[in-house]
Amino acid sequence: MSALEELQDAARTVAVQLGSAIVSIGRDGRGSGVVVADGQVLTCAHNLRDRTTQVTFADGRTAQGEVLAADTDGDLAVLGVDTAGATPAQWAPEPPGDGQVVFGAARGQGLRVTFGLVSGTDRTFRGPRGRRVAGSVEHTAPLARGSTGGALADAQGRVLAINTLRLGDRFALAQPADQAFQDRVARLAAGEAPSRRRLGVALAPSHVARRLRASVGLPERAGLLVRGVEDGSPAAEAGIEAGDVIVAIDGYEVTDARTAQYRLTTRGVGNRTRLDVVRKGKHSTVDIALRPAPAPGRDDVRNLAGQHPFDGARVGNILPGVTDELGLEDEDGVVVLSVRAGSTAGRLGFKQGDVIVQVGRQKIATVTELETALKDKPQLWQVVVKRGTQSLQLQIPG
Repeated sequence: MSALEELQDAARTVAVQLGSAIVSIGRDGRGSGVVVADGQVLTCAHNLRDRTTQVTFADGRTAQGEVLAADTDGDLAVLGVDTAGATPAQWAPEPPGDGQVVFGAARGQGLRVTFGLVSGTDRTFRGPRGRRVAGSVEHTAPLARGSTGGALADAQGRVLAINTLRLGDRFALAQPADQAFQDRVARLAAGEAPSRRRLGVALAPSHVARRLRASVGLPERAGLLVRGVEDGSPAAEAGIEAGDVIVAIDGYEVTDARTAQYRLTTRGVGNRTRLDVVRKGKHSTVDIALRPAPAPGRDDVRNLAGQHPFDGARVGNILPGVTDELGLEDEDGVVVLSVRAGSTAGRLGFKQGDVIVQVGRQKIATVTELETALKDKPQLWQVVVKRGTQSLQLQIPG
């Protein structure tokens, strides 16, 4: 049997194993879903338009599914629906790794199974509201219309990941169905809406971290350098100190702030997480209880409007918890929380997570200082914004 014939044979196995577990979402087959338990269907949040939606099973039966809970930032939702006659899918024991052969199974306009290779792990995608979601798997199994929400499977038909986003005709992204992911799905199925979690650490900018990692004997990309710890935070109570390097969360290596935040998000508020830490060359394990981040006060968030570049942006002070939630590496400046479509800020390309550090000659530390700076009417706005590791110096006509 040739390699191609073996793949085709494995695809048929996947089709048999997942045949009744993959469903179609919406009357127009706009998406797919996976039966993950009796009475529960998992899909992507962007496939849903209302609190109820039609679910079509393999045998042609239709039923109304009601949203039990949705995580729009993470682009996941669980529907409650009569799944009689459908066999729930099985989770794969291990998440997919680089080079692994995978099979994309989707119902959409009829069951479709394609195959490809995992071309990368720990990728980041933008959810439907612009929120970056880290920890995704990039693969080459072709996804047709109506495939998102369907399963990425191994050769035995076990679910490795949930397909989330098409990247043209050649690549796609999926959220790996590791234990943290399964715990997150279980919380959604129980009706628990996602909430912000708080670790309470400030992370060193990437260029600083690279220089200091060598001084503690770590590879260039290994771990996150802690430059500060918030008093009274879970990290402080667990003994984390400035200068520590966090190299793994719950056994998963972390190389940037967004990957760390993904691991904390999937772990969830109220649970405990394990950090592998290096301090002065010595490795240790720290157990931390995750608590909700404090809600921003009335003076911490503004919806900006007016004749200036940030019209249509919602901005906030960088508070404890906000740095954790957005994966920021800095505490100085004002962060863009969201941008209204079609607004001036949107047309200029400002994005969630951008940190406004200067307007004109005015350094910006709070939303109050930003509002004051925006009262000027210069002929040319000079703005400094930090986006990830980049510092953008912009000149915008007034």
